[in-house]
Amino acid sequence: MFTIGDFARHGRVSVRMLRHYDATGLLHPARVDPATGYRYYTAAQLARLNRIIALKDLGFTLQQVREILEEKVTTEELRTMLRVRRADLEAAMTAAAARLVRVEARLRSIESEGQMSSNDVAVKSLPSVRIAELTGVATGFDAIGPVIQPLYGELLPRLAAVGITPTGPGVAYYEDAPDGGVLIHAGIEVAAPVQEVDGLRVVDLPPVDQAAAIVHRGSMETVLPTIQTLGRWIEANGYRSAGYPREIYLECPDNRDEWVTELQEPITAAVVSQPV
Repeated sequence: MFTIGDFARHGRVSVRMLRHYDATGLLHPARVDPATGYRYYTAAQLARLNRIIALKDLGFTLQQVREILEEKVTTEELRTMLRVRRADLEAAMTAAAARLVRVEARLRSIESEGQMSSNDVAVKSLPSVRIAELTGVATGFDAIGPVIQPLYGELLPRLAAVGITPTGPGVAYYEDAPDGGVLIHAGIEVAAPVQEVDGLRVVDLPPVDQAAAIVHRGSMETVLPTIQTLGRWIEANGYRSAGYPREIYLECPDNRDEWVTELQEPITAAVVSQPV
């Protein structure tokens, strides 16, 4: 048998925690010396301790842990429960990380108000461009990243499978989705005939008479200040937006902080209301 101190060391928990588990009925010692009150545990009890700690670390309350253990679930059943709980926690962590990225982008935008130069905004016409694309729907612009990244991860292998070779940079553009949200088009320039193969479409984007363009340097998670600088420039120079901007991925090294992306937003002359 182990003393409570030895058992705590082998279980990688504190003596205080073991005493708490004893008091709450989760894990009683195998024997308590009636004279000294010393607690003793067996090696076989490590299995129950492992289950308690695993369930607690996955967010179950002690009451829930007790109920699970009292049901005497099998090892395989417990493993399945832990996998499901782990997936839930991973999803929550991913959502929290994305939320932190959005907060950071918003803070950068606030900090850069009035500081980012709009001198690099240029007005130009956009020629027609042929791209191969995959599409997906995001619930909103704050949820584009988790949708567009897998699309691009799938796009190049799909092109290779049908024998289409990219001839230019990646091109993303957006539309309002029919049922709400944002319809994402993740594409890349190609010279293949217009066609559709198993959901992969080769299409021609129409030319645009006028677009305000600005270059963003860095990952697309940090694009908000650049987008807002472009919007301020459009308004200040007597234009109005005529649609979602295209994103032209000019340079996409492994380090996303070194990406170079041109934003091209269609514009028209603003309508000036006449005094009554």
